[in-house]
Amino acid sequence: MELFKQTNFDFLGKKWPFIILSLLLTAAGLISLALKGGPSYGIDFKGGALITVRFAQRPPVDRVRAALSGKLPVEVTEVTNSQDDIVGTDVQDPQALEKATKTIVDTLNASFGNVEAGKYNINSAGAAGLADRLRDPLQRAGAAISEPQLQDLVKNILQFRDTPPQSGLIQDFNALSKLPGVTPQILNVIRQETYPGKLTVIDTEMVGAKIGADLQRQAVLAVLYALGGMLVYIAFRFEWIYGVAAVIAVFHDTIITIGLFSLFNREISLTVVAALLTLVGYSMNDTIVVFDRIRENLKLMRREKLENLINISVNQTLSRTVLTSGLTFLTAVSLFLFGGQVLNGFAFALVVGIIVGTYSSIFIASPILIFWQDFLENRKKPAKAAAVPVSAPREAVRRGTAKVK
Repeated sequence: MELFKQTNFDFLGKKWPFIILSLLLTAAGLISLALKGGPSYGIDFKGGALITVRFAQRPPVDRVRAALSGKLPVEVTEVTNSQDDIVGTDVQDPQALEKATKTIVDTLNASFGNVEAGKYNINSAGAAGLADRLRDPLQRAGAAISEPQLQDLVKNILQFRDTPPQSGLIQDFNALSKLPGVTPQILNVIRQETYPGKLTVIDTEMVGAKIGADLQRQAVLAVLYALGGMLVYIAFRFEWIYGVAAVIAVFHDTIITIGLFSLFNREISLTVVAALLTLVGYSMNDTIVVFDRIRENLKLMRREKLENLINISVNQTLSRTVLTSGLTFLTAVSLFLFGGQVLNGFAFALVVGIIVGTYSSIFIASPILIFWQDFLENRKKPAKAAAVPVSAPREAVRRGTAKVK
């Protein structure tokens, strides 16, 4: 399928507006990064806590994010095929984490829970707290139960609560009647003193700052190794200047994308790094397609000026560029608009990278070849000019036109 046939657009004649645009975007991004002390990293990189919250009936994840957005700087991730959401926060101090966890639970309870005043939430209870809550009411109700029996009762209740199918949430007190030692009288006291909350924290996992620093280093190395490997391949497959031009174009794409993340106050997470690596390969592939056509045309059009030859090559690959980049761009935009919060950063990097990567193959990588050829030709001119004063007089003498003193 070919959308454009025999086009003759003067792409390189319009290269300077795009080069200036790239310089402005790069400068704006670097200034923003400098003012903000570098990129804004997510919890994966800077460390923090991951708090897993389980719901009896999980609300839409967007509503959970909306409920927490005004309370704490958090990231909410929906766990597939589960009733869990993972709430990430950059809090690392244990005391601050305890306070943050309480804020998260209280906020979610206020929005989606069923807090019953004066009663104890059995789904967030610990063994000591539940025992203290039931001890006196059981005695007042006349339940003949000793302290060891009370401890066994509490242990059985919590074990029942934390094993499947409850998995942290008791939803029906009638199910407790089957537990050892739970008489109708004891069950009645449990109903009066406790209630089954509709959500609970089932796990809290810390991500240390050292781990985050290691992930940052590994992410940078992954990008650099990818660029280095591609530079070697292109230098071997074409010429070294082609490899340099392609790597400069990819650096250009990556720097502008990271700069836009800083300008729009977006965090860089592991999924964003995955998107950047995807863009490295995507942009490089697009550039290689153009370079390969240039190489083919160099054999067929030996007398054509390089700028005209590159224009012809870009026009010949235009249909392929529009098809591949256009369809990929539509997919990335769909992910950005409808993919949800988790994929938003990934999709944003793809949308920006596809736009920048497509025009960099034409307006950044290709002009570098022309600039290099002009540089080589300018170096040859002084050598030719230096030879003229010596040869010209001799030629004049040979023709008899020189004046001999």
